[in-house]
Amino acid sequence: MNDSRYPRYSHYSLYTTAEIRALESVHAKKKPKDSLMLRAGSAVAALATQLAKKKRGASILVLAGPGNNGGDAWVAAAALKKAGQRVTVLEPREQKQSDAAAKSALTAYRKAKGAVVTIFPDDDKFDLIVDGLFGIGLTRAPEGVFADAIARANANASRNHTPVLAVDVPSGLSADTGVSFGATIQADSTLTFLGAKPGLYTADGVDVAGEIHVDTLGIDAAATQGELLNGTNIAPLIPQRRNSSHKGSFGNVGIIGGASGMIGAAVLAARAALHMGPGKVFLGLAANDAPAYDTINPEIMVRRAEELITEPSLTSLAIGMGLGLDKSAPRLLTTALARALPMVVDADALTLIAENPSIHAVLQAKMTGDSHPRLSLIFTPHPGEAARLLGISTEEIQSDRIKAAKSIAAKFNAVTVLKGAGTVIATPNGRYWINTSGNPGMASGGMGDALSGMIASFLAQGMNALGAAKLGVYLHGAAADECLAHGMAPHGLTASEVIFEARTLLNTGLIPHDHD
Repeated sequence: MNDSRYPRYSHYSLYTTAEIRALESVHAKKKPKDSLMLRAGSAVAALATQLAKKKRGASILVLAGPGNNGGDAWVAAAALKKAGQRVTVLEPREQKQSDAAAKSALTAYRKAKGAVVTIFPDDDKFDLIVDGLFGIGLTRAPEGVFADAIARANANASRNHTPVLAVDVPSGLSADTGVSFGATIQADSTLTFLGAKPGLYTADGVDVAGEIHVDTLGIDAAATQGELLNGTNIAPLIPQRRNSSHKGSFGNVGIIGGASGMIGAAVLAARAALHMGPGKVFLGLAANDAPAYDTINPEIMVRRAEELITEPSLTSLAIGMGLGLDKSAPRLLTTALARALPMVVDADALTLIAENPSIHAVLQAKMTGDSHPRLSLIFTPHPGEAARLLGISTEEIQSDRIKAAKSIAAKFNAVTVLKGAGTVIATPNGRYWINTSGNPGMASGGMGDALSGMIASFLAQGMNALGAAKLGVYLHGAAADECLAHGMAPHGLTASEVIFEARTLLNTGLIPHDHD
């Protein structure tokens, strides 16, 4: 985060709309005369001045909508006008402001003969556009003059290369889910208040929020269920090694998958696991025509899947990458689930669980019975697999990714990694994390296989399921960001390249290119 006040949130907490409203309510009761709107509007004016790159005389268009977001916009407009900027306020529909700070700002702005228009000035060019139309209270698509204002603002900014600053959230975006309701502001920067909003970091929010700044407005943090994953809170998870270490110190990973025609998926997972530092990596391939060894990494010990599934020396297991759905696959998965090992369940294994009630029953018994220690189980679905696990559509998954990840975690009693833009990690008790690393170059085959291998490797080295998932997910994305910085993405990036960059970051302890 870019605001110096944000470190009071020691874990980069994420706040839903309900949690923000609760913070506002508590503050209003404690300090009824202390206006958060005045603080917010002043903060917008200060950042707007920086982004416009002119201390005086910048041409700034402020979009003012109804509600508190519009109030923030009026306070900012008045402050910018007073500071000598050339301000125009677009008020698509006249609104009566109820907040005292907004009323005072509006009066001051009009007394200073500030310009107010009701129709977007299409032909004008601005140094900055400030979006204060809708905030966290929006629950449906903007309509009429407001939708028109959003469309025209986006077009004007694109045509003239004008930066756009969104107040709290880009208008049209759900602060809780990150889904665009309809017409949505395309922001270059977002200044959000009291705490970070989950919708800024997942789904459509990743594309429309731009650089995110958080201003706590001086309000102390409160406990929340959600947090961000970033370099600051992930770096301490990197396993440390004693000088007296040996290969037996770091566990043995088993990778099960690779049916005929899909061997590469399991091989990628095994190579990713190998480069994260376990003692040994075993690769169990389901294909009858499987190679005897990996010609690139002969360190990987190749077995038949049926043989490896019962290997007693394994300390973690990942299953599903290219496993297939033929009659042997359910048997392999059932055998794997019977083992008391920390385990990553991915790809075809997730589909088998969703489509085979008998396997689901074995899993449920395993996670609730007393015959074995509780497994460290990690599910790593993409949205399509998540939809199958919950028996709903992919669109429903994407409409609320956080809810979906939580639901899978609770249903299967497993740490769940819902992959995608702003990957969500959830636990059965309702906690969740949103990842801030990664880029569009990761939309290529094999990336998920590599991630599963990385997580399995950290499990083998003794990390718990949540820690392994968090480190694997963030490091995977950070490695792709490093590739982007080297000109290897977003076009043509491969999972193999990400694996090598991940190893470098793991060894240097540096987690670069934070998106926060």
